[in-house]
Amino acid sequence: MTLASLADYAVLLAVLDEGSLTSAATRLGRSLQSVSRSLARLEDDLGVELVSRTTRRLNPTQAGLEFSDRIRLALTTIDAAREDLLASNRRLAGTIRVGTSSLFGPEYVTPVLSQFLTRNPEIDLELVLSDERVDLVAEKLDFAVRIGNLPDSNLRIRRLGGLSWAVFASPVYLAAHGRPEHPEELSRHECVLRAGDDDRWAFGGDRQRIEVHGRFRSESAAARNAAVASGFGIGIAPLWQVRRLIDQGIVEQILVGHEPPPMPLQIVWPKRGTGAMPRRVRAAIEFLVARLSAQRI
Repeated sequence: MTLASLADYAVLLAVLDEGSLTSAATRLGRSLQSVSRSLARLEDDLGVELVSRTTRRLNPTQAGLEFSDRIRLALTTIDAAREDLLASNRRLAGTIRVGTSSLFGPEYVTPVLSQFLTRNPEIDLELVLSDERVDLVAEKLDFAVRIGNLPDSNLRIRRLGGLSWAVFASPVYLAAHGRPEHPEELSRHECVLRAGDDDRWAFGGDRQRIEVHGRFRSESAAARNAAVASGFGIGIAPLWQVRRLIDQGIVEQILVGHEPPPMPLQIVWPKRGTGAMPRRVRAAIEFLVARLSAQRI
């Protein structure tokens, strides 16, 4: 039996990112047969099916998802080290335009890109903040960091992992109204809601939907989180948004273990036809992948 190589691990990530063997082969610059052999060799080496194949599509198995999340950081770290070494004698220069959301961007993307600029003094960077999924080509963005499931599109995607959810409330609210132990109990509580939502929250891997109610609504995540912190009710938000409130004891995390499945975090960029991605853009993407994948978000 031939043991799998780092190249075989890279094939698995490319297949999961691209959704097909053909697209993975194009991304890696390898033949379709070579990519198929690499995936089969990796599965044979591990003794488990990583990708379920049908005549129409490929679907990662649970083992494939869990394994890919574990190895992604290691491979991106190796790639980043290689890129740093190769770039040490070749200075990057030019302008990069990056899109991200108004809350996640300043908190997590800006510090990493600041490090990238420090290492590359001839790079200019413009960070475009928007909570709308803008057209990358129309906005002249080189790439964007996006959260959540993405509709089918012509964008290239690099997965960074998943962002956990948190259900939370202030100690004052919990002392006055009790601490729910199961999502079904939320129907008896005041909840802080997002404007425009259907007043049902999904919980657990089976996406059980619980009808909730509340008198405070807002499209602003910051406003909703502040309302919960002030003791107005129970909220649900990405964990990264409220981690500081939890660490400071302003709110407490509840219903731990019942949260919705993690939200995907990914970097996306337009397909460039026959044109190669500029080296400065590729370097910025690899830098972000390595650093964001290593953080506990």
